Order: sequence, then C-alpha cells, then structure tokens
Amino acid sequence: MDNRDEVREFLTSRRAKITPQQAGLPAGTRRRVPGLRRSEVATLADVSVDYYGKLERGNLAGVSPAVLESVARALQLDEIERAHLLHLAQAQEGSDTLARPRSRSSRQRALPKNLQWTLDAVTAGPAFVTNGSLDLLAANRLARAFFADLYDSGAQPPNMARFQFLDPAARSFYPDWDLIADMTVDVLRTEAGRNPHDKDLHDVVGELSTRSDAFRTRWGAHNVRRHGTGSKRFHHPVVGDLTLAWHGSAVDDDPGLTLLIYTAEPGSSSEEALRLLASWAASQDGASPADSFQRGS
Repeated sequence: MDNRDEVREFLTSRRAKITPQQAGLPAGTRRRVPGLRRSEVATLADVSVDYYGKLERGNLAGVSPAVLESVARALQLDEIERAHLLHLAQAQEGSDTLARPRSRSSRQRALPKNLQWTLDAVTAGPAFVTNGSLDLLAANRLARAFFADLYDSGAQPPNMARFQFLDPAARSFYPDWDLIADMTVDVLRTEAGRNPHDKDLHDVVGELSTRSDAFRTRWGAHNVRRHGTGSKRFHHPVVGDLTLAWHGSAVDDDPGLTLLIYTAEPGSSSEEALRLLASWAASQDGASPADSFQRGS
C-alpha cells in the first residue's frame, strides 16, 4: 500500500501551520503560501532544497532517523506528530515491509475469554474494547446499555466512528459533538500512520470520506493526537446528562486493541445516573437496551 500521498499531505499541512515568526525567520513580503516555504524548512532542517522537496513529494524510503528528527524539529512537531512521521517512514522502509501480508482483521480474531471476564468485573461504569477502526468489539453490561443507540443501529460490529458521523443520534448523545468528532478523527489518523495495511480502517475512512463532509474536512487536516485519558459530557436518552472521566489502555497481548473505562465522580449526579442505568441493564433479560427503556422496565 503506497502512503506517499499521506506523507506529502502531512508534511505540507505541518509546514503551512508554522509562521516565519514562529520559526525565527523574517516574514518578508509577497508570501504566496501559508506558513513556511519549502526552502525555509530545508534550511532549518539543514538539508538541500531538492532533498526536502523529495521528502515532501512523499518519498521517505531510506531517510535516516537523524534527518527525520531534523525535519520534525524544523516543522516543530510535537511528540505524537514525530511518532506519526516515524510510522509513515517505517511503512516505506523496504519492499518487504510493504509486501508483508496484511494481518488478520481484529474483527475476525477471537478475543481472549479473560478479557471479557475483565470487562464483566467492572460494574460501576461502562467498560469496552475497541480496535484501531473504532469497532466496539466487547463490552460489559453497563456499556451495552450506555451505548444503546449504537448497538441498536444494526451494524456488526458497532462502529463508534460511523455512529459519530453518520447517525443523527450522536448529535444529542455528545453535547460537545465537534470536540468528540475531532478526537475520533485524531484516533483514526494516528492508527492509519501506525498500521497502513489495515483494510478495515481504510474501509471506514473511505465510507466516512464519501458520506460525511464533517469527517472529510477533519481528515484533510492531518491532525494526530494521543487521547489516553480525560473527561466527556454525554446526554443519555434515558438517564440524561452525565460527565464521565475516561481512561484508555492498550491490551498488551493483542496489539491494536484498547480497553476503555468510563467512571463518574463519587457522590455526583453522574454516579447516580450510572447506578440507575445499571439497574435497568441488569433487568433487561435479553431485550435491547432501547426496547427495555421504552417499556419502562
């Protein structure tokens, strides 16, 4: 899979974000491009203009770590952007890498039984496992009730990115929809750099790029961020408003999978809402969460 377009667009977008003043260069006049010129990045990175032009055309094969670091420094990349550039270079490093068979889809892999046991042991908050495409692969009972609209969409496996950008219910579920949309695309973009051979991921990105202007605009920005912990606001269709802390961690024995847990501040109204949701989830008796809620069970 050729990622030269991805490299070109990433480097170009980072160059456009830096002003001459930020780089310690005179602004000058008659600047035809936003941000720095190629020649200015080449000077800052201590490489020739022709050589940097080759890099920005998408050719990172054989580039030394020292040169990559110099380019990252010139473009003022943060830690996550540096890692993304390294992943893009590694994907081009040698024909054996690009010719390597694609790994089996994480949708088709059987998850370890003890992973589901771990999820089920979490009773105070939603706990679930996603892959790099943001498929929701496993969840505890409370997570299935929490993401009722997502599970009731009929898609198998449920996909959080598709829900975010294609399901109108997401606009209500996420009061900070724009923020969550940015985070969703950050995660997908970072995964695309780390694992360019993931067909499931390319299918999700392709569909969303075709069907969602909001996704397409964000994808074109080439932003990458790592989101491992934080807080989010939700509006659940039954229990109302919640503010939950969340923490994500990699599943060590299955690369590419992430375990996430949402928790509420002790004594808060959000904790009480999760308790109410848990009591309903426990009495569903096989019905979908939405059906149970509508019946008032």
